[in-house]
Amino acid sequence: MDDDPIPYMQRTRDYYAALGYPEPYRWARFADVPFQPLQKPLADCRVALITTAAQGNHRSQYDAEAKFYRVYSLDASRDHELCISHVAIDFDHTTGEDPGTFFPLRELRRAASRGRIGSVAPRFHGAPTNRSHRVTTARRSSSAAGPTAPMRRSWCPTARFAIKP
Repeated sequence: MDDDPIPYMQRTRDYYAALGYPEPYRWARFADVPFQPLQKPLADCRVALITTAAQGNHRSQYDAEAKFYRVYSLDASRDHELCISHVAIDFDHTTGEDPGTFFPLRELRRAASRGRIGSVAPRFHGAPTNRSHRVTTARRSSSAAGPTAPMRRSWCPTARFAIKP
């Protein structure tokens, strides 16, 4: 069916197996990350956005040149040109041309104006995806975000919310 979920995890395993890797693909896991339920209503929390989207114009095909290797931090009160063409996405089912599909900053600002969340953090942060557990670690990627805050995964494959009570 057209609305069945796309099996990204199995596709990733199949892709690396086809490349000849002897072990199935394993995702990074950080069992010691202090996930915890919110201690107060979301309407009283500040929400920060951490993304793997690159700075640049939208492209509708894979573009390795769009990759970035340093954490960046930008003003969350305005829109920026971001793209996801540097990551392996399913271009048969999305183009990445609508930033709202992978970077929900506008929707977060709307949620804050409606009182759904307390506020949007003044800055958002871009964390590189170097496809290496050794290089892209939680410690290095989140260092620009400041002090440790409880993390909640968002619905976006390339974004993470940091919710600070």
